[in-house]
This record gives sequence, C-alpha cells and structure tokens, in this order.
Amino acid sequence: MTKASALMVPYASYLRVYEPLAAFPEPERSHWERYATRAATPTYQDELRRSLTDLLPTPPVPVPVHESADAFTTTVDGVLVVCPWRTRLRGWQALEELVDELPAPVLDAVLPPVVRRQAAADYERWRERNPDARPWIRGAVWQVPVRWFALFSDEEREYEQGERLRYRTPMVEARRRVARALKTLRDSTEDGPLIDGLVDVGAWLEEFHPRSMVELDYGGLVHALPEAQLAADRSAADLAEGIAALRDGDDVGADEAYGRLMERWRAVRERLFAN
Repeated sequence: MTKASALMVPYASYLRVYEPLAAFPEPERSHWERYATRAATPTYQDELRRSLTDLLPTPPVPVPVHESADAFTTTVDGVLVVCPWRTRLRGWQALEELVDELPAPVLDAVLPPVVRRQAAADYERWRERNPDARPWIRGAVWQVPVRWFALFSDEEREYEQGERLRYRTPMVEARRRVARALKTLRDSTEDGPLIDGLVDVGAWLEEFHPRSMVELDYGGLVHALPEAQLAADRSAADLAEGIAALRDGDDVGADEAYGRLMERWRAVRERLFAN
C-alpha cells in the first residue's frame, strides 16, 4: 500500500454542474465524447487521492502543474452530460480559502510561504489568460452548506445505505428555487449569510448551459455519519419548510425548521474537532 492510498479520504461534500456536450467548444467537446466511452471513469475519491499524492513530496505541490483531463459523466434523458474536474483551478481557489481559515503557524507548517507565493503568482498569470474561467464543482469539508439545499426538493433525494446520499435536479429548477428563496428571504428578513450565499450560488449557476443538471453529493460524509442519522436527514425539506413558513408569515414555523437544520449541521461540523 502506498503512502497516499493509506491516507484518509477527506469528509467533503460537493455541489456539481453537469453540462451537455453542446455547451463545450471544440476540441474539448470531442475529448469529452471520447472520454465517456471509456470502460470506467474515475470517482471523487480517485480525484482526492491524486491531490493528496501531490502533498507528499518536499516541498509539497499544492496545485497540480497541469489541468486535469478527467470529468464525471452521466446520461440524462438520453443526453450525455459532463462535469469537468478542473482540479488545478479548484486547487488555486482552495488555497486562497485556506489563507483565511487556518492560523498562520499551521498554514506555514503545511504549506511553506514560498510555496504559497509561487502558487499565487501562477494563479494570477493564469487568470489574466483565462478571465472567465469557473469551476464546475464546489466543495465543503465536514458540512453541506445550508444554502445548497435551496436548489433541491425532498423528492429529488437519493439515499443508498452506506454508499451515497445525493440530490439531482435540472438547472432550470435549481435557478427557479434560488430566485424564489431569495425573494422570500429579502421580503421577510434582513441581509445575512444565507442571502449572501444564495446570491453567490445563483450567480454561479447562471454561468452554465440552461439544460445542465445540478447535483449535491454528500461525498465522504456518508462514511463519517451514522446510517440512522443519514436516513433521517431531510435537510432540503427542512429548508423548504422554513422558507415556505416565512412566505406565509409564520415566523415560529420558520425558526423551528431552520433551527433543526442548523443544529443538524452544527453537530456534523463539530466532528472536525473530535478526537
């Protein structure tokens, strides 16, 4: 067993957009068409293990030298849809987030300042050549951001015990739900993190083809949380109930639904600091 394969896969969740082939220019479109005919495509754990492997050398490689040519693919109503990994771009963005999240001594121990400065300079040069680039995947560690649930309905929930918990919806539905949720929140409450988060997610969704599919995947969290807790998790329903209560002027009902949701995910996030 290699050092990389022995490492624990992070407990992360993902929000992904799968676009139809028509959304991609040539020669990328042909690349994905050929790619989808392969006997087997990688999983999210494969991508994570590759990233972890880059952190083993000294000095570590926080961002891949070359962009990934891999993707997640599936078929929706007979149409091939593709979610490119774009691991290099996401690596740069994650590195920026780490600077804000980790204390400087911890960050310096994991990624020396000289390594971070070089990665930041590389990203700045790359952005000058690719000003419109955006990732198809967003990730979160030890949580599912509450705002993500606004994109889905409880009927779209798919749970396979010990394997997977996910939601999938057409892009048009995701955009419609974000717009309705924002209108209700702005009419009923003051500006806050949930509104800001929905504005950000809504702007991101607008970058993609209208016939795309949006997926929320609990990813590694299904291996960290008790099965009974996952089976009972109806987070999208709780958020929808809270927003509907606000729309009806039921502040008590809204507080109860939102309180259940926040308590559930607060308990999950606290596992990050458990022994």
